[in-house]
Amino acid sequence: MKYRSEIDGLRALAVVPVILFHAGFKVFSGGFVGVDVFFVISGYLITTILLNDLEAGKFSIVNFYERRARRILPALCVVMLACLPFAWIWLSSQDMKSFSKSLVAVSIFSSNILFWRTSGYFDTATELKPLIHTWSLAVEEQYYVLFPLFLLFAWRLGKRWIVSLLAICAIISLAGAQYFSEKNPSFDFYLLPTRSWELLIGAFVAFYYTEHNIKKHKYWAAESGSLFGFALILYSTFAYDNQTPFPSIYALAPTLGAALIIVFATHQTMVGKLLGTKLFVAVGLISYSAYLWHQPLFAFARQFSLGQPGTVLMISLAAATVPLAYLTWRFVERPFRNRHRFTRNQVFCFAFVFSAIFIGIGLAGDFTDGFKKQRTTAEQLLVLKSAIPSPKRAECHTDGENYLKPNDACEYHTGRLRVAAFGDSHVIELAYALADTLKESNTKLKHFSFSGCSPMYGRSVQGGLEHCAKWTNDAVDYIVRNKEIDTVIVSYRINSGLYGGHEIEYPNLPDGVGRGERELVWKSYVNVLRHFVDNGKKVVLVLQAPELPVPVEDLLLKSQNPLGKVNGVSRDWWNQRSGFVRQHLFDIPKEVLVIDPAEIFCNEKNCQAANDGVAFYFDDDHLSVEGARLVVKEIIKRGGLD
Repeated sequence: MKYRSEIDGLRALAVVPVILFHAGFKVFSGGFVGVDVFFVISGYLITTILLNDLEAGKFSIVNFYERRARRILPALCVVMLACLPFAWIWLSSQDMKSFSKSLVAVSIFSSNILFWRTSGYFDTATELKPLIHTWSLAVEEQYYVLFPLFLLFAWRLGKRWIVSLLAICAIISLAGAQYFSEKNPSFDFYLLPTRSWELLIGAFVAFYYTEHNIKKHKYWAAESGSLFGFALILYSTFAYDNQTPFPSIYALAPTLGAALIIVFATHQTMVGKLLGTKLFVAVGLISYSAYLWHQPLFAFARQFSLGQPGTVLMISLAAATVPLAYLTWRFVERPFRNRHRFTRNQVFCFAFVFSAIFIGIGLAGDFTDGFKKQRTTAEQLLVLKSAIPSPKRAECHTDGENYLKPNDACEYHTGRLRVAAFGDSHVIELAYALADTLKESNTKLKHFSFSGCSPMYGRSVQGGLEHCAKWTNDAVDYIVRNKEIDTVIVSYRINSGLYGGHEIEYPNLPDGVGRGERELVWKSYVNVLRHFVDNGKKVVLVLQAPELPVPVEDLLLKSQNPLGKVNGVSRDWWNQRSGFVRQHLFDIPKEVLVIDPAEIFCNEKNCQAANDGVAFYFDDDHLSVEGARLVVKEIIKRGGLD
């Protein structure tokens, strides 16, 4: 097929925003749409090649997959190999186990399925995954397992029938993307059924291009069409953010933008001239390798820094992708594409051997919990034994549509029921540690917790929070009606006044950010406490414990003295982070006993993640059972269980 420099330029327009988005530059808040542009380019180029081969009567499945192997695998293997030593040195056992699973998944082109099952694309934790970006490669390869076979068997029907059938598939896929953007955003983002329409847009351009010569477009049409496409990509790059439902109909902007540029941009148009410049073309040529390198660089930097690295470092790493990408392109990509350098058998043998190596390493890492014993000292292992959640967490914690009804909530031990533990997942370890203490006085505790459920008392909501709100109101009513229960322990992850881990890199949110949601959350938070008090319950409120920058295991692995004091965050940082809550404690009924874990785990300068061989957390924000025991001692000391 005829070379078009503007296509390489379009690749540059796709890869640069992706890199800067993952680097954390807020101005490129929608830079993730570069992947969608890549999908369109890929759909166009591959379909063009397939159509040319089919029309010439020389289409071969083996030849097709040989080309894909030459294009995708060598550079991918080099990057994966480069990741191994840094993963061994810097990743915690939990992260190493996750990385090991991704090695297997990438090797069989199913990493999108793995990441769908384990995380959301915009979760903070995804920034720490070196191979998270390979989900897009998996989507493409899954598509290219099915698409060539479809063309091969449907070719006898003629192009009109083929395009019609593909159009039906694209409409269904786009409709699914719109539907799942609300119902299941992670499924929507990662999986082929809701992404295939983007590749098919490129395919439709290829079908169009086989019937129409682009140069025959009138100048004004070519100019306006390519400019509009360029504007659509730029708009989505700077206007979208992680709150944009994606890849719903919002993804039409970057994908149609890319299609318009492919159709209308030529050397005579302004957009074509810009994308055809040496700089854009050069970046476009190395764009695949640049895409492969950028995420491991950023992820390992974040792992090493125990948080968000500085701006200068992230700019330097973003710039470093260029020479790395050039070297990979020059000495790996180009040689492997040359059939005179590497035969088909050599390429397939290379693919098999390295896939087997990565699968072997990945399975070993998974089965050994991230090579935990091989990568930790005896002192670290000793402390990690205390970094455990409640053994009742899976059994007694609830979430989703089929949540545990209040009548079925767990009761710990035997005796007279007096105490209820109520809240989100941050009350679970408190409930377990408290129940152990109450067992000595023949007192029973009942445990009510719902995962990821913000304070919802008195609220009626729709969508994803509907079950959370229903459970909250039912559980509160049950506790109030039960006259045996005289004391309620309440705990939620409320830090900056919002629920959960919002903007965790910032100690305190600007006044305008999340104000409406903050007011709703705080009002419900206070109202449920007041409702318990008004109904004669003794209430103990345990505030959120100081959050760690990374899971406690990461801190222990990097500590020079894991059996001593292991610092988490500075006291000043946490004071700012929790400033809204502490400044509004006067809203809480005066009858409520407020326990602040920061007074237990922090000194004037730092908040500890572990001390004297005991880990206070089992991840980055949930107390371990041992950490919860210290809070329980404070509750008893303050008279919370008279």
